Amino acid sequence: MPRATNSPASRKRRKKVLKYAKGYFGNKSKLFRYAKDAVQHAWQYAYRDRKKKKGEIRGLWIIRLNAACRSAGISYSRFIEGLKAANIGLDRKVLSDIAIRDEVAFNALVKQAQDALKTKAAAQAKA
Repeated sequence: MPRATNSPASRKRRKKVLKYAKGYFGNKSKLFRYAKDAVQHAWQYAYRDRKKKKGEIRGLWIIRLNAACRSAGISYSRFIEGLKAANIGLDRKVLSDIAIRDEVAFNALVKQAQDALKTKAAAQAKA
């Protein structure tokens, strides 16, 4: 009696992996053995890079903010310090959007940050 191989399920599983590997170079798109490894690596990279993307986007916001701050006459780090001193709780995403879309509002934020830095320095000088 021949052994049972569960052939339909095995074939379906292999076809599914080959479908995911479509477009890969050479054997990686044709042969199950190599396609399986390539797909597995691709999924690992995709998982890792979904997390990494968030940091890269935050970096982009910071770069935009830095450029806008420099053109307003303040450094990025002093601007953030001033916002914290003024108890303005806007995150970098929103600040970046304001810097791009509404220059007047951003300059008002810079002014508030600078004023807060001056009062902070005066309070430290007294102490």
